[in-house]
Amino acid sequence: MNPKAVRAWILYDWANSAFATTVMAAVMPIYYADVAASGLDNTTKTAYWGYTQSIALIFVVLLAPVLGAIADRSHSKRAFLRFFTYMGVIASILLAFVGEGEWLLASLLVIVGTLAFSGGNVFYDAFLTDLVPEESKRDYVSSQGYAYGYIGGGVLLAINLAMISFPTAFGLANATVATQLSFLSVGIWWFLFSIPFFRHVKERTTNHSKEKPLALAATGIRSTLATIKSLKRYPELLKFLIAFWFFSDGINTIIKMATIYGREIGIGQNDLIAALLITQFVGIPCTLLFGKLAEKTGAMRTLIITLIVYLLIVVLGYFMQTALHFYLLAILVGTVQGGSQSLSRSIFTRLVPIHRNAEFFGFYGLSGKFASIFGPFVFGLVGQLTGTSRIAITSLSFFFIAGIVMLLLVNLEKGKQEAEAVMREEMGSKGVTPSM
Repeated sequence: MNPKAVRAWILYDWANSAFATTVMAAVMPIYYADVAASGLDNTTKTAYWGYTQSIALIFVVLLAPVLGAIADRSHSKRAFLRFFTYMGVIASILLAFVGEGEWLLASLLVIVGTLAFSGGNVFYDAFLTDLVPEESKRDYVSSQGYAYGYIGGGVLLAINLAMISFPTAFGLANATVATQLSFLSVGIWWFLFSIPFFRHVKERTTNHSKEKPLALAATGIRSTLATIKSLKRYPELLKFLIAFWFFSDGINTIIKMATIYGREIGIGQNDLIAALLITQFVGIPCTLLFGKLAEKTGAMRTLIITLIVYLLIVVLGYFMQTALHFYLLAILVGTVQGGSQSLSRSIFTRLVPIHRNAEFFGFYGLSGKFASIFGPFVFGLVGQLTGTSRIAITSLSFFFIAGIVMLLLVNLEKGKQEAEAVMREEMGSKGVTPSM
């Protein structure tokens, strides 16, 4: 294990988490409601934001498995990650130019940025297997990535909150200008802190395919279809993906809709951003704590604990009335958000064949993101139909209950054996002795 490469890998989470906090979770939803979608009624604003998230995830779903398959074939995870990084950087910078009433432009840029963020994470996640052998505490390294993401995203969000709350202290005309500059800061932050990754993290193999891009795309599509057919050879992995499909929908909907939901029921901008900032810093020790807890009690059991807490959060969310309530729920989310995501990622690495990890991480993204199309969409639709989003939030409980039930059916050790058996068979047929 190369410590410098591992540190650079962890730092990339610090870099791109700025987009997750400032654009996806905290500042942009408020700016969308107050400025970009000004003139629309409150429930319509919430609905359009939900539809924006769903459309973005449709593109992610269509591209993620194909990109993963292409990356495995061409050994170009690093190149694809660089492409998506630059796409996200540019989209973030352009958000600074969105003005009053320009909700369509805002939606388009958020869609592009979300595609870049999620598409890049397919390749970023796939590097975990290359960099950290299982015996070297992959659970903890995965948790470190999320923890540093909380720090990086939280530090920039704190700076942006200060700019928006006290614009004149920064020489700015008003909070709107400060908010626009916060989007610019996301692009710069993402670019600068991704540099160590591209300097120190290398591909596991240098045997690049000589196929042309279109041929690689066709190969990727064929490989994706073959992977879909091959899932029947991994029964435990398939059960885990179904579980992930459900609970990931709940988690992602909470992340993307919490702020605009809070704005709809009358909570102030500074309280919303400050509460999400608290979420970031609560998440730092709690993510590492859940990583350590997983070493003692098992990753699967620990993951289920985090989902039970999420179930409590959505039930309490229905009764939320004041800023204090939002603060308390934000603390609860921070307690389990990083732990649930990092443990899901590390569990998944145990269930996939190592020689096809990028391809299967495409399906990992596909499974969660496909489900996540429906969460924000249903949230927005129910809000429009009922005239309030309170009822919409209760629907998320179904996703967590279903996810917990499916996880209880997964045999992790059996799944690992299934992946190893398939890898030995496939590598053996090519005359290659696999290294486990």
